[in-house]
Amino acid sequence: MTGAPADTVPLAPQMLQWLQHLETARRYSAHTLSAYRRDLQQLITLAGSLPLADISSGHIRRYLGQLHARGMGPRSLARMLASWRGFYQWWAPQAGLPGNPVAGLRAPKAPRGLPKALSVEQTQALLDHVPGTVGGVAALLSEPDRLVASRDRAMFELFYSSGLRLSELTGLDVRYLKTAQYESAGWIDLEAGEVSVLGKGGKRRTVPVGEAARTALTAWLADRPSLAKDDASRLAAHPADANALFVGVRGARIAPRVVQTQLSRWAQAAGVPAHVHPHVLRHSFASHVLQSAEDLRAVQEMLGHASISTTQIYTRLDFQHLAKVYDKAHPRAARAAPDDKKTSS
Repeated sequence: MTGAPADTVPLAPQMLQWLQHLETARRYSAHTLSAYRRDLQQLITLAGSLPLADISSGHIRRYLGQLHARGMGPRSLARMLASWRGFYQWWAPQAGLPGNPVAGLRAPKAPRGLPKALSVEQTQALLDHVPGTVGGVAALLSEPDRLVASRDRAMFELFYSSGLRLSELTGLDVRYLKTAQYESAGWIDLEAGEVSVLGKGGKRRTVPVGEAARTALTAWLADRPSLAKDDASRLAAHPADANALFVGVRGARIAPRVVQTQLSRWAQAAGVPAHVHPHVLRHSFASHVLQSAEDLRAVQEMLGHASISTTQIYTRLDFQHLAKVYDKAHPRAARAAPDDKKTSS
């Protein structure tokens, strides 16, 4: 088994049961569950023929050393440890194990870099972009392209308006729906001007939706039936897709990868620096609100951070902005370029 690629290794039954528990009882997102699955497959690959019940803390330390030697970074190691720790925390009591072999183990610390955020001007240029514009003149889009552009504008406006995660945005429904087979994880309420989402750890939060986003969403909801192609049989067979706020060209719930691709293309067409991804809009939302309101606790609530220490990183973004203003405006802040520095005799 150790020679097989990790992503092809079948999971143990107890691992499958844990993932099922996270999906049904804890309402974890498909993206998170997929990451946990890969981490558990890696554990099985590293353990080889060693039974899961016999894995000790010493084994886990050795596995970490092997992965680190292969080039796995501190953040990836920490995420993998968290997956393994969560599994054993759930399974060890059921299996009668003496303890959790991953408890107390930590990955090497990684330097915490600042999240990348757009400036206010860059964000406005991105969101004000008119698809098909050439030389300042908007071209006439085909109907399919117009529908996609309407959807994309609503998605990007909502990202920036409410600071959503990618999984939270793709999981949104047109309205709250609960049936025997399905219950909405997130939904939009334009009349109230708010969006409700189920964030990390199954925590529910409600975030305001700004006027620009509400306008874009209203336009998209008028266009959505042409792309969604809803009908009674489809609603009954696929309630999760049929109730989706954002859909793809085939009418099913939009995939995260499609959102990433569309945002990258939109940013390039708008002349915004490359590598604009959905989380950049979330970071931009946080830093811009913090610069204006200076209310760290409110930003924490809107982002859905469990700890305020996670939100505090945006204060460093704000300080960078203030430092640049200071260097530019303060009469005694001017710094000579390295080449201009001369030693006086």
